[in-house]
Amino acid sequence: MKRIRTILINMLLGALLVNVLWYAAAKLLNMNVLVDPITVYSHLGEVWRRSMSSHMLASLWRVVAGVGIAGIAGLGIALWMSLSKPAGKLLGAFVYFTYPVPKLALLPVVMLLAGLGDATKIIMIVLIILFQIIINLRDSLKNIPRESYLIVTSLGASQWEAFRHVTMPAILPDLLSTLRVAIGTAISVLFVTETYGTDRGMGYFIVDAWMRINYIDMYAGIVILSMAGFFLFLLTDVLEAMLCKWKSTN
Repeated sequence: MKRIRTILINMLLGALLVNVLWYAAAKLLNMNVLVDPITVYSHLGEVWRRSMSSHMLASLWRVVAGVGIAGIAGLGIALWMSLSKPAGKLLGAFVYFTYPVPKLALLPVVMLLAGLGDATKIIMIVLIILFQIIINLRDSLKNIPRESYLIVTSLGASQWEAFRHVTMPAILPDLLSTLRVAIGTAISVLFVTETYGTDRGMGYFIVDAWMRINYIDMYAGIVILSMAGFFLFLLTDVLEAMLCKWKSTN
Protein backbone atom coordinates (compact mmCIF):
# COMPACT_ATOMS: atom_id res chain seq x y z
CA MET A 1 0.00 0.00 0.00
CA LYS A 2 2.84 2.40 0.82
CA ARG A 3 4.41 1.69 -2.58
CA ILE A 4 1.12 2.43 -4.39
CA ARG A 5 0.68 5.66 -2.39
CA THR A 6 4.19 6.74 -3.38
CA ILE A 7 3.39 6.03 -7.03
CA LEU A 8 0.20 8.12 -6.87
CA ILE A 9 1.98 11.04 -5.20
CA ASN A 10 4.74 11.00 -7.83
CA MET A 11 2.11 10.83 -10.56
CA LEU A 12 0.21 13.87 -9.27
CA LEU A 13 3.35 15.93 -8.66
CA GLY A 14 4.74 15.05 -12.09
CA ALA A 15 1.47 15.91 -13.85
CA LEU A 16 1.24 19.22 -12.00
CA LEU A 17 4.82 20.19 -12.87
CA VAL A 18 4.44 19.30 -16.56
CA ASN A 19 1.22 21.27 -16.92
CA VAL A 20 2.55 24.32 -15.06
CA LEU A 21 5.64 24.40 -17.30
CA TRP A 22 3.49 23.87 -20.41
CA TYR A 23 1.10 26.69 -19.42
CA ALA A 24 3.96 29.06 -18.59
CA ALA A 25 5.72 28.35 -21.89
CA ALA A 26 2.48 28.91 -23.85
CA LYS A 27 1.85 32.26 -22.15
CA LEU A 28 5.44 33.49 -22.35
CA LEU A 29 5.97 32.58 -26.00
CA ASN A 30 2.43 33.60 -27.00
CA MET A 31 2.55 31.69 -30.29
CA ASN A 32 -0.31 30.03 -32.18
CA VAL A 33 1.74 26.87 -32.57
CA LEU A 34 1.95 26.38 -28.78
CA VAL A 35 -1.56 25.97 -27.41
CA ASP A 36 -1.97 26.20 -23.64
CA PRO A 37 -3.07 23.05 -21.76
CA ILE A 38 -6.41 24.49 -20.58
CA THR A 39 -7.55 25.01 -24.18
CA VAL A 40 -6.38 21.53 -25.15
CA TYR A 41 -8.04 19.79 -22.20
CA SER A 42 -11.33 21.62 -22.82
CA HIS A 43 -11.47 20.14 -26.33
CA LEU A 44 -10.43 16.57 -25.44
CA GLY A 45 -14.00 15.29 -25.18
CA GLU A 46 -15.00 16.71 -28.55
CA VAL A 47 -11.89 15.43 -30.30
CA TRP A 48 -12.29 12.00 -28.71
CA ARG A 49 -15.90 11.63 -29.82
CA ARG A 50 -15.19 12.93 -33.30
CA SER A 51 -12.53 10.46 -34.40
CA MET A 52 -9.75 9.92 -31.90
CA SER A 53 -11.24 6.91 -30.09
CA SER A 54 -10.82 4.59 -33.10
CA HIS A 55 -7.22 5.76 -33.61
CA MET A 56 -6.41 5.19 -29.92
CA LEU A 57 -7.86 1.67 -29.93
CA ALA A 58 -5.81 0.77 -33.01
CA SER A 59 -2.62 2.07 -31.39
CA LEU A 60 -3.30 0.36 -28.05
CA TRP A 61 -3.84 -2.96 -29.78
CA ARG A 62 -0.52 -2.65 -31.61
CA VAL A 63 1.42 -1.69 -28.47
CA VAL A 64 -0.09 -4.39 -26.27
CA ALA A 65 0.39 -7.06 -28.94
CA GLY A 66 3.97 -6.01 -29.66
CA VAL A 67 5.03 -5.77 -26.01
CA GLY A 68 3.23 -9.02 -25.16
CA ILE A 69 4.86 -10.98 -27.98
CA ALA A 70 8.29 -9.50 -27.24
CA GLY A 71 7.92 -10.19 -23.50
CA ILE A 72 6.95 -13.83 -23.95
CA ALA A 73 9.54 -14.45 -26.66
CA GLY A 74 12.26 -12.61 -24.73
CA LEU A 75 11.58 -14.60 -21.56
CA GLY A 76 11.60 -17.88 -23.48
CA ILE A 77 14.83 -17.10 -25.30
CA ALA A 78 16.57 -15.88 -22.14
CA LEU A 79 15.56 -19.09 -20.31
CA TRP A 80 16.79 -21.20 -23.22
CA MET A 81 20.11 -19.36 -23.22
CA SER A 82 20.53 -19.95 -19.48
CA LEU A 83 19.60 -23.66 -19.64
CA SER A 84 21.59 -24.63 -22.75
CA LYS A 85 25.26 -23.69 -23.10
CA PRO A 86 25.34 -24.20 -26.91
CA ALA A 87 22.19 -22.08 -27.30
CA GLY A 88 23.61 -19.51 -24.89
CA LYS A 89 26.80 -19.13 -26.92
CA LEU A 90 25.08 -19.10 -30.31
CA LEU A 91 22.22 -16.77 -29.39
CA GLY A 92 24.55 -14.64 -27.27
CA ALA A 93 26.76 -14.03 -30.31
CA PHE A 94 23.70 -13.27 -32.45
CA VAL A 95 22.26 -10.81 -29.92
CA TYR A 96 25.67 -9.16 -29.42
CA PHE A 97 26.06 -8.60 -33.16
CA THR A 98 22.50 -7.50 -33.97
CA TYR A 99 21.64 -5.42 -30.88
CA PRO A 100 23.42 -2.22 -32.11
CA VAL A 101 21.77 -2.45 -35.55
CA PRO A 102 19.24 0.44 -35.93
CA LYS A 103 16.01 -1.55 -36.25
CA LEU A 104 13.98 1.40 -37.53
CA ALA A 105 16.15 1.29 -40.65
CA LEU A 106 14.48 -2.05 -41.38
CA LEU A 107 11.03 -0.45 -41.60
CA PRO A 108 10.98 -0.33 -45.45
CA VAL A 109 12.01 -4.00 -45.58
CA VAL A 110 9.33 -5.03 -43.08
CA MET A 111 6.72 -3.00 -44.97
CA LEU A 112 7.65 -4.74 -48.21
CA LEU A 113 7.44 -8.18 -46.61
CA ALA A 114 4.48 -7.73 -44.24
CA GLY A 115 2.45 -5.06 -46.00
CA LEU A 116 0.94 -1.88 -44.62
CA GLY A 117 -1.36 -3.35 -41.96
CA ASP A 118 -1.03 -3.98 -38.25
CA ALA A 119 1.55 -6.72 -38.77
CA THR A 120 4.26 -4.24 -39.78
CA LYS A 121 3.73 -2.06 -36.71
CA ILE A 122 3.73 -5.03 -34.34
CA ILE A 123 6.80 -6.59 -35.96
CA MET A 124 8.75 -3.35 -35.65
CA ILE A 125 7.86 -3.03 -31.96
CA VAL A 126 8.95 -6.64 -31.36
CA LEU A 127 12.20 -6.20 -33.29
CA ILE A 128 13.22 -3.12 -31.32
CA ILE A 129 12.34 -4.15 -27.76
CA LEU A 130 12.99 -7.91 -27.98
CA PHE A 131 16.75 -7.62 -27.70
CA GLN A 132 16.75 -5.39 -24.62
CA ILE A 133 14.34 -7.82 -22.94
CA ILE A 134 16.60 -10.79 -23.77
CA ILE A 135 19.74 -9.06 -22.52
CA ASN A 136 18.20 -7.84 -19.26
CA LEU A 137 16.57 -11.17 -18.44
CA ARG A 138 19.67 -13.15 -19.39
CA ASP A 139 21.75 -11.06 -16.99
CA SER A 140 19.07 -11.40 -14.32
CA LEU A 141 19.10 -15.19 -14.67
CA LYS A 142 22.88 -15.25 -14.40
CA ASN A 143 22.68 -13.39 -11.09
CA ILE A 144 20.54 -16.05 -9.38
CA PRO A 145 22.79 -17.87 -6.87
CA ARG A 146 23.20 -21.56 -7.68
CA GLU A 147 22.71 -22.33 -3.99
CA SER A 148 19.07 -21.23 -4.27
CA TYR A 149 18.38 -24.12 -6.65
CA LEU A 150 20.39 -26.60 -4.57
CA ILE A 151 18.28 -25.79 -1.52
CA VAL A 152 14.91 -26.39 -3.18
CA THR A 153 16.02 -29.45 -5.16
CA SER A 154 17.44 -31.01 -2.00
CA LEU A 155 13.94 -30.70 -0.55
CA GLY A 156 12.53 -32.65 -3.49
CA ALA A 157 11.33 -29.80 -5.71
CA SER A 158 10.80 -30.56 -9.39
CA GLN A 159 12.16 -28.38 -12.21
CA TRP A 160 8.80 -26.66 -12.53
CA GLU A 161 8.63 -25.99 -8.79
CA ALA A 162 12.19 -24.61 -8.85
CA PHE A 163 11.21 -22.34 -11.74
CA ARG A 164 8.06 -21.21 -9.95
CA HIS A 165 9.55 -20.63 -6.51
CA VAL A 166 13.11 -19.54 -7.36
CA THR A 167 13.51 -18.40 -10.97
CA MET A 168 10.35 -16.34 -11.43
CA PRO A 169 10.50 -14.46 -8.09
CA ALA A 170 14.18 -13.69 -8.79
CA ILE A 171 13.67 -12.27 -12.28
CA LEU A 172 10.16 -10.79 -11.89
CA PRO A 173 11.34 -7.32 -10.71
CA ASP A 174 13.81 -7.13 -13.62
CA LEU A 175 11.13 -8.35 -16.04
CA LEU A 176 8.68 -5.65 -14.95
CA SER A 177 11.38 -2.96 -15.00
CA THR A 178 12.36 -4.04 -18.50
CA LEU A 179 8.75 -3.97 -19.66
CA ARG A 180 8.36 -0.49 -18.16
CA VAL A 181 11.19 0.80 -20.33
CA ALA A 182 10.01 -1.26 -23.31
CA ILE A 183 6.55 0.34 -23.21
CA GLY A 184 8.03 3.81 -23.67
CA THR A 185 10.19 2.56 -26.51
CA ALA A 186 7.23 0.74 -28.11
CA ILE A 187 5.09 3.88 -28.15
CA SER A 188 7.90 5.88 -29.75
CA VAL A 189 8.34 3.18 -32.41
CA LEU A 190 4.60 3.02 -32.95
CA PHE A 191 4.39 6.76 -33.58
CA VAL A 192 7.02 6.52 -36.31
CA THR A 193 5.51 3.47 -37.99
CA GLU A 194 2.00 4.95 -37.94
CA THR A 195 3.10 7.89 -40.04
CA TYR A 196 3.67 5.61 -43.05
CA GLY A 197 1.12 3.74 -45.13
CA THR A 198 -1.84 3.86 -42.73
CA ASP A 199 -4.93 5.87 -41.95
CA ARG A 200 -5.43 4.54 -38.42
CA GLY A 201 -3.51 5.15 -35.23
CA MET A 202 -2.40 8.03 -33.04
CA GLY A 203 0.74 8.63 -35.08
CA TYR A 204 -1.39 9.18 -38.16
CA PHE A 205 -3.86 11.34 -36.21
CA ILE A 206 -1.17 13.65 -34.80
CA VAL A 207 0.71 14.09 -38.07
CA ASP A 208 -2.54 14.59 -40.00
CA ALA A 209 -3.63 17.33 -37.56
CA TRP A 210 -0.19 18.94 -37.87
CA MET A 211 -0.42 18.94 -41.67
CA ARG A 212 -3.91 20.49 -41.48
CA ILE A 213 -2.53 23.19 -39.10
CA ASN A 214 -5.07 22.09 -36.50
CA TYR A 215 -2.85 22.53 -33.48
CA ILE A 216 -5.55 21.86 -30.90
CA ASP A 217 -6.19 18.42 -32.42
CA MET A 218 -2.44 17.84 -32.65
CA TYR A 219 -1.83 18.59 -28.97
CA ALA A 220 -4.94 16.64 -27.98
CA GLY A 221 -3.50 13.63 -29.80
CA ILE A 222 -0.14 14.05 -28.08
CA VAL A 223 -1.87 14.29 -24.68
CA ILE A 224 -4.02 11.19 -25.24
CA LEU A 225 -1.08 9.15 -26.54
CA SER A 226 1.03 10.28 -23.57
CA MET A 227 -1.77 9.38 -21.15
CA ALA A 228 -2.08 5.92 -22.69
CA GLY A 229 1.66 5.36 -22.37
CA PHE A 230 1.61 6.63 -18.81
CA PHE A 231 -1.30 4.32 -17.94
CA LEU A 232 0.63 1.30 -19.21
CA PHE A 233 3.72 2.52 -17.36
CA LEU A 234 1.66 2.95 -14.19
CA LEU A 235 0.17 -0.52 -14.63
CA THR A 236 3.64 -2.09 -14.48
CA ASP A 237 4.37 -0.10 -11.32
CA VAL A 238 1.17 -1.35 -9.70
CA LEU A 239 1.91 -4.93 -10.76
CA GLU A 240 5.39 -4.62 -9.27
CA ALA A 241 3.94 -3.30 -6.01
CA MET A 242 1.47 -6.20 -5.89
CA LEU A 243 3.72 -9.04 -7.07
CA CYS A 244 7.09 -7.99 -5.66
CA LYS A 245 6.20 -7.02 -2.11
CA TRP A 246 9.64 -8.02 -0.88
CA LYS A 247 11.27 -5.18 -2.86
CA SER A 248 12.32 -2.00 -1.11
CA THR A 249 9.87 0.84 -1.41
CA ASN A 250 12.64 3.42 -1.68
